[in-house]
Amino acid sequence: MARVLRPIGHDDRLSVVDHLDELRSRLFVCLAAVLVAFGLCFWQNHLLLQALNSRLPPTPQTAANHLGGLTRDSVSAARHIENAASLVVAASRIPGVPAQLDALLAAAGQQLYAGARSLPQKAPANIPITIGVGEPFTTTITVCFYAAILLALPVLLYEIYAFVVPALRPEERRVVRPVVIAAPALFICGVVFTYLVVLPAAVRFLQGYNSSEFQNLVQAKPLYSFEVLTMGAIGLAFQLPLALLGLRSLGVIDGGTLTRHWRYATVLIAVIAAAMPGADPVTTGLETLPLVILFLASILLLKLADRRDARRAAAELKLAEPRMGVD
Repeated sequence: MARVLRPIGHDDRLSVVDHLDELRSRLFVCLAAVLVAFGLCFWQNHLLLQALNSRLPPTPQTAANHLGGLTRDSVSAARHIENAASLVVAASRIPGVPAQLDALLAAAGQQLYAGARSLPQKAPANIPITIGVGEPFTTTITVCFYAAILLALPVLLYEIYAFVVPALRPEERRVVRPVVIAAPALFICGVVFTYLVVLPAAVRFLQGYNSSEFQNLVQAKPLYSFEVLTMGAIGLAFQLPLALLGLRSLGVIDGGTLTRHWRYATVLIAVIAAAMPGADPVTTGLETLPLVILFLASILLLKLADRRDARRAAAELKLAEPRMGVD
């Protein structure tokens, strides 16, 4: 039974059974890649969860949110108690203090020091909460699965390309190969941009809005869903240059079309950004900016492609003129 794991030639002829066998083999490769990536992510699930939790801002210490600030209050109390203990110990060492009072002050100072050390010494990071009994486990599994898909993305795209490539002509392959390389690169750039720029500002704005009127306890599952969906949506939106190049290859648009209708395109980009997860002013603005930049870059790419095609057409016409004269 054949197991073709490399792209076959355009002129090769395979039966329906051979195509199904190749499809099954490539699905097994995709499944194996996802399982290996999932095992790696589950092994390092603490790092993944810490990375997602790091987008949360510190819990605001307000009257309505005093529960979230209890530990920070304890840290502040520990510092004040240590200062009081230092004063008591210093008072016990003042010359002329009776020996009995000196011993009492020294003992009180040591007790204050012990009480201060028993309190939290450092304010903890803001982490989400879980409610259900199995929620910590199921949430961890879900996060690891999403991360595994992201890690296995290059292998998945290659297997799709290798299965489809026999149906493509050589000139079509020259177009598809850069797309297969650029698509995951743009997606990863979108994910990284979202994680570093969009999520901190978006979560800070959304969680901090009217924080004095609400008890700010963030649940883990909605938080991770918001973060993963936002990263995925912006990663897909970063495919804008490839989509526009594809429309150009179909003859639908060219560089001049984008230049003439840039106002409508900007409005459409803003609508797309508003439809993404986290439709608040901060998130929408941060999502719109890179898409506008990618749109401008797409105009430049399409104009360069138009000039290249024009030069190629002029060269072909110049070569055809002598033949026409001979005829």
